[in-house]
Amino acid sequence: MTIPLLPPPEEGTVLDRRTLNRTLLARQHLLARAPIPPPDAIEHLVALQAQNPRDPYLALWSRLEPFDPMALSRLVEERWAARLTLMRGTLHLVLASDAAPLRAVMQGEVTRMFRASPFRRHLDGADLDALVARGTALVEEEPRSVAELARVLAEQWPDRDPDSLAYAVRYLVPVVQVPPRGLWNRSGAARVTTLRTWLGVAQLPSPDLPGLVRRYLRAFGPASVADIRVWSGLTGLRPVVERMRPSLRTYRDEEGRELVDVPDGVFADGSLDAPVRFLPEFDNVFLSHADRSRITGDDRWDARYARKGVFLVDGFFGGAWRLAASRREPASLAVLPMATLDEEPRERVEAEAARLLSFLRPEDPTASVHLARSG
Repeated sequence: MTIPLLPPPEEGTVLDRRTLNRTLLARQHLLARAPIPPPDAIEHLVALQAQNPRDPYLALWSRLEPFDPMALSRLVEERWAARLTLMRGTLHLVLASDAAPLRAVMQGEVTRMFRASPFRRHLDGADLDALVARGTALVEEEPRSVAELARVLAEQWPDRDPDSLAYAVRYLVPVVQVPPRGLWNRSGAARVTTLRTWLGVAQLPSPDLPGLVRRYLRAFGPASVADIRVWSGLTGLRPVVERMRPSLRTYRDEEGRELVDVPDGVFADGSLDAPVRFLPEFDNVFLSHADRSRITGDDRWDARYARKGVFLVDGFFGGAWRLAASRREPASLAVLPMATLDEEPRERVEAEAARLLSFLRPEDPTASVHLARSG
């Protein structure tokens, strides 16, 4: 399906919510699944939330056609993609070529988060340089989990909290989670080694904040400085955006807030039909704006939906879903709309839910979809 895209509006144009919504969906490949390979999609989206190891696969299943989860799994296994702590101090999956540049931009924020954490307070007076050097040597010797790292570090610092020792290394050293963690339909402990060992990165490059801002805008659409801050977790962005202003276009939202954008960013008409889309438990489309109304509408995506995926109806937040599976019971995909659905959108939701279930349980003829009347 080809989506009719629009050229950028004139500068100063007021962009209504539906225009922002459809433009976000278009740039996220959620208006129509894109016929592109996973590496191209990951590069365009900058990074995929990976706190839940299955989430990157669901994120790309919703965006690409065709999509083979094993293709993404091979990227991780063969070190063409990597899982590491980046935006907002959370785990993301990125192309290997992006791992060092993105971590370079985020390292200061990750270090700040450590300094504000209980782990840092438990290490007052400790020689952090020595701890980082020892921790680096240990995870380069072999990938280690937090528990494994804590146990060995406690031998050298027996008077310190073991978990705080391990997490200091996880924050302060650029590390990567290694397979089998993050592979399709496989699992394993969250063990890490360094970027240097896993990807051959000798040192982090100089941070490129303007480059990161441009990539964000290209993937998420016109945005305020607050939006960029929410997505990245970075502070001090306003001076960066001000220096970039000659190379950006500016608009306003209906609340009068200034939005900036790349000059060649694509737009979509707010009147376009938007398909039902099922998204993973964490997806950056919900985590990338200070004002989430361009994707949630008048509703809220909040803690009520913890440990559940979400789905979109008419481009906006429509409800939640979860997969229940056990050895004793057939797999069941429970779909929980926020409000009662009319017949046509209900049929669309059921059809897309069945497609999702076939993706998650391709060889299980007993699996079924259960669509509640309302959430």
